[in-house]
Amino acid sequence: MSTQPISTQAGHETLDLLVRQVRFEGRGINSYELVDPDGAALPAFTAGAHIDIHLAGGVVRQYSISNAPRERHRYVIAVLRDERGRGGSKALHEQLRVQDVVRVSRPRNNFGLVDGARRVLLIAGGIGVTPLKAMAHELDDAGIDYEMHYCARDASCAAFANEFESMLASGRLHFHFDGGDPAAGLDLRGLLNEPRAGDHVYYCGPGGFMKACADAAQHWPSGTVHFEHFKAPERSPGEQAANDALDSFTVRIASTGQEIEVAQEQSIADALAQAGVEMETSCCAGLCGTCKVRYLEGEVEHNDYILNDEEKTEYLTACVSRAASKVLVLDL
Repeated sequence: MSTQPISTQAGHETLDLLVRQVRFEGRGINSYELVDPDGAALPAFTAGAHIDIHLAGGVVRQYSISNAPRERHRYVIAVLRDERGRGGSKALHEQLRVQDVVRVSRPRNNFGLVDGARRVLLIAGGIGVTPLKAMAHELDDAGIDYEMHYCARDASCAAFANEFESMLASGRLHFHFDGGDPAAGLDLRGLLNEPRAGDHVYYCGPGGFMKACADAAQHWPSGTVHFEHFKAPERSPGEQAANDALDSFTVRIASTGQEIEVAQEQSIADALAQAGVEMETSCCAGLCGTCKVRYLEGEVEHNDYILNDEEKTEYLTACVSRAASKVLVLDL
């Protein structure tokens, strides 16, 4: 068996990969090394990329690739078992075993390193370290100055301890253990107080950590702050009320002229599926970009967490975006 691409209904491709190794990395954290069953090279990826993992029962979850992009023979993901989550991490911990074959997507990247940085700050909260670890490898290989700050409850909750030894010895990595009290951890405002010319910051972690990073970096120049949520943030009551107030609207398929009504409490993706228009979805939360589609006419209420301002003038995510106009024309 090899990684000959398998087409999906929406034209995306998946790969069948072998679980070569499962490692205990920290409290509740396992890493999974995925390889081609015949030892062939895998599709290339860049730091910050993720893959979809397809589990039994139609469960699909996204996990960042944590290893160095130069390693074309494997993808390594790390998964924290979340007893209060939607069940995907528990299913993965319970289902995936060494020598299993699992279906995954090709890598996609909504959180890549930008060109031109003179110095990079990587700030990780808990399992949010996974995409930042790959970034550290890529920056090392490129000879770009960086430092990484890894925040966790204690040492037992920090993943990849062995792999981080050289980075720790070089002074590039700094651990911050707060014992469960964020006030006792990393001083984000102090760290991000004075951005220097050419500085870029990347951060990823749980909701409270993300908000703290955003608050501390709000004065940084436009285009120098980059982040990725692994769970959709809760909307404020005002934001939710404004979104709920949007009326139903019509989606028109540009290639056929077919018009599809999208009800007030229905997603574009669901309306398309109900009308027989194929579109692959995955996270259904505006986080992964699987359902990203170009629109040609209309005004959009963007509710995703991945598109930048420039992309929003041309694209939407069909799982969470809605129309602010009566008609929305999709390039399908």
